Amino acid sequence: MRAGDVVEVRSVYRGRVRWAFPHRLVEDDGERVVLFLAPGARGVQMGRDADGRYLERWARGDDPCEHTWHSRHALKLIRRGDAHSLEVHWDGEWNFEGWYVNLQAPLVETPVGFETTDWALDIVVEPNGAWHWKDEADFAEAQALGVFSAEDAAAVRAEGERVIAARPWPTGWESWRP
Repeated sequence: MRAGDVVEVRSVYRGRVRWAFPHRLVEDDGERVVLFLAPGARGVQMGRDADGRYLERWARGDDPCEHTWHSRHALKLIRRGDAHSLEVHWDGEWNFEGWYVNLQAPLVETPVGFETTDWALDIVVEPNGAWHWKDEADFAEAQALGVFSAEDAAAVRAEGERVIAARPWPTGWESWRP
């Protein structure tokens, strides 16, 4: 894969795709992969029910639904071996929204892109550097459903705490454009 290629990035749980979207490979220097997800990208995701839930279907292995990514421009900075991605987010008009830490299994390269497993717990970082956990209720539900053991859940949260302590933002990519 080379810079400029469109690659598939997908989250897989127990061998089943939970979400997948085409991303543009911006950079791969062997240590860090930089991927761009643009509004309008067509892929699949679990989607939330009317009550906001989705994890029972996710854990059960239901198929994801077609989905068009629409919410924002997302540039994903992922060091090989790291258990998270650090994302730079902009709205549709390229107004900087902040950073997003997606806690996930380290990337695995595939013939068509990359695979990971999304760990349901994330961190949102505002442009001023203030941060908060995102999807804590989803993370608790995933534990109740047996997706994560107590030990695994503690490791996921510890990874988030490690990233928060390191504060790897700003990234130097905040003014980037495709």
